[in-house]
Amino acid sequence: MELRQLRYFVAVAEELHFGRAAGRLHISTPTLSQQIKQVEREIGAALLIRHSRGVELTPAGKVFLDRAAETIRSADAALRETRRAAGLAEPVLRLGLLNGVPGWLPSALEELASESLPGCTVTPIAGTTVDQLRLLATDQLDLALVRAPVELPPATESHPLAEEELGVLLTATNPLSRQPEIAVEQLAGVELIWIHRESAPLFYDDAIGRLGGYPKVSQTSMSHSQLRSALLVRRDAISLGTRRAADPGTDPQVVWRPLTGRPLVARYDAVWRTGTRNPVLRAMLVSPGLTAMSKRVVDGPGH
Repeated sequence: MELRQLRYFVAVAEELHFGRAAGRLHISTPTLSQQIKQVEREIGAALLIRHSRGVELTPAGKVFLDRAAETIRSADAALRETRRAAGLAEPVLRLGLLNGVPGWLPSALEELASESLPGCTVTPIAGTTVDQLRLLATDQLDLALVRAPVELPPATESHPLAEEELGVLLTATNPLSRQPEIAVEQLAGVELIWIHRESAPLFYDDAIGRLGGYPKVSQTSMSHSQLRSALLVRRDAISLGTRRAADPGTDPQVVWRPLTGRPLVARYDAVWRTGTRNPVLRAMLVSPGLTAMSKRVVDGPGH
C-alpha cells in the first residue's frame, strides 16, 4: 500500500464524498474510487459505505482513518527532520501568477505542490505571459502560468490546465447589451478596448484574428483589472473577457454577453523547463493531479 493511497483515503473520509475529495486531490472521481477499492481489497474489508448522498465510514474505516492519518503525519515529519539533519533547505516552488486567471487555478497548483511534496514552500511571482516566460528562461521561475497560444522558449514544456469562454464585456446602457448573444458582425466599427498586446502577443493576435476585423481595435489598452473601469468611461466601447469579469454583485453597470458560435477561448497553460531539477515540480509532474486539472473547464461567474 502506498502513502499516496493513504492520502486518498483520508481525503474521502474527511469529505465523506468522492466528488469533493477528488476535487480536493485534483484527480478524477473514477480514479479515486478505483484506488480506494484497491485499498479495501488489500485490507480485505470494506472501509466505506457508499450511498447516493456520499459515503460513511464502517467501523473498520474509522480505525483505518486514525492510523492512516497518523502514518501520514509521521511520514511528513520524517521527511522534514531528515532534510533538516542533512542541512537541506526546505524545497521551494517559484510559481508564476497571471492577472485575470480563475482564482481556483493558482490555489489548486499550490495545493498540488503541497500534496506532491509535503513541507514545501510555494513562492508566487506575478507577471504577464511574456514576463513569466522571460523569468523561466533565466531560471528565476520554476512553473509559469501563461495564456495560450504562446511561443515557448527553447528547452521548455507545457501542459494545458483550463480554458474559459471569452465573450463581450460592455456597459448595461450599450444597445448591444439587450441581446442574449452577439454576432461578430454586429461589432463592425465598434471600439474594442482590450489588454496590451505585448503581454501575450500570440494569444492577443489569435483572438483579434478570430473577430474577423469587425471591431475597431482601440489605441487604448488596459490590464485585465482595469477593463471594467475603462468601459465606464467609454460607454459605447466593448471589451473581451470571461463571464467572471462581469460579476453583477461587484459592478452591475458592466455585463457579459456570449459571442454567437463561441469563437473565442482563454486557455491557461503551465510551462516549465525541460529536465527541471526542482524537487517540488518533479513531484508535481508525476502526480495524476496535474493531468486531471487539465480536464477542468471554467464556465461560471466570479472573476
